Amino acid sequence: MNFTEIAMNRQSCRKYDATKGVEEEKLQAILQAAQLAPSACNGQPYRLTVCTGDSAKAVAEATTGMGLNRFAKDAPILIVISEEPYVKTAAVGAKLKNNDYRSMDIGIVAAYITAEAAVQGLGTCILGWLDDDKIRKICGLNAPVRLVITVGYAAEGDPLRKKKRKNLEDLVQYCN
Repeated sequence: MNFTEIAMNRQSCRKYDATKGVEEEKLQAILQAAQLAPSACNGQPYRLTVCTGDSAKAVAEATTGMGLNRFAKDAPILIVISEEPYVKTAAVGAKLKNNDYRSMDIGIVAAYITAEAAVQGLGTCILGWLDDDKIRKICGLNAPVRLVITVGYAAEGDPLRKKKRKNLEDLVQYCN
């Protein structure tokens, strides 16, 4: 698949096949893609915690407040992305430029994870609705949890939905 095909076919999966696990080689391909994601000063200011089995179920439960993300319980893998400290050069740049590079870097690594998962034939959903304290306890983390990504096979008959996006004219501005 080329990148445009990945972008056209990747969607937030909200219906997983709870009976089908993810092959180890596919998980490793996803994690290797994450390792290659660019970040400010190559600092990679995040940690990826791969949750399977009981820990995946517990993390999924910690993303379902107010009835949201119920589908997460059927995903066999949940990848928790927690924030780590900047490397010194990125910390200086962030302070001088008043810019949150960690959030950008976490968004980029999430994009790499979901894109490679699509290449591997897997569904993903990026979850920002989560209980930070509960997930920290489940995963033994001291740093803030920023995102959780569900990973698994989409359930049979889960159709590719039409993309709803802004028109390019409403999204893009040119400056000469």
